[in-house]
Amino acid sequence: MIVAQISVSVDGYVAGPSPSLEDPLGAGGEQLHEWAFRLEAWRRPHGLEGGEVDIDSPLVDEASAAVVMGRRMFSGGEGPWSDDPNGRGWWGDEPPFHAPVFVVTHHPREPLELTGTTFHFVTDGVEAAVARARDAAGAGNVSVAGGAAVVQQCLAAGLLDELMVHTAPVVLGGGTRLFEDGLRPARLEVVEVVAVPLATHVRYRIPI
Repeated sequence: MIVAQISVSVDGYVAGPSPSLEDPLGAGGEQLHEWAFRLEAWRRPHGLEGGEVDIDSPLVDEASAAVVMGRRMFSGGEGPWSDDPNGRGWWGDEPPFHAPVFVVTHHPREPLELTGTTFHFVTDGVEAAVARARDAAGAGNVSVAGGAAVVQQCLAAGLLDELMVHTAPVVLGGGTRLFEDGLRPARLEVVEVVAVPLATHVRYRIPI
């Protein structure tokens, strides 16, 4: 199963205004993820102690056998890798994925092997990245982790089986939108709703 999970503001943004390498989520963007930051299920794979166990913990704990993400989610950079100050990514020496990660990029490079996670760099588009992730995952799930452009491309290409949207009770007023014009029309099926004070989580099944 190919599943995208992404956090979004009430007004539809996945990052705030003026994102930068120093502030990749833009002004106010970290608020979108406060629901996850508090959870033991999020903190544990990031090497942090403590945290809460709540009704939305299983959403973070869902296992993925492979991951797809965009270049900016990997490092925040663009252009040739030689110009990227975060060329090893900003996930540390032991990234939280513990699965192969396929990064959609225009710039080729050799795989980057870190503790528990290997990043593979795919230059022939999101469909090729998802196909490689599906092969690597076998019978397991593939997680499309973001950012917005990669989720949009997956939706437009009909690659997703499910979309999990985590809506934070925050208005950002600008930034990077989750949905843009050009998506194929579809009526989604709501299969799960989980509400906590910091987010409302809705899982949608996407028709073929």
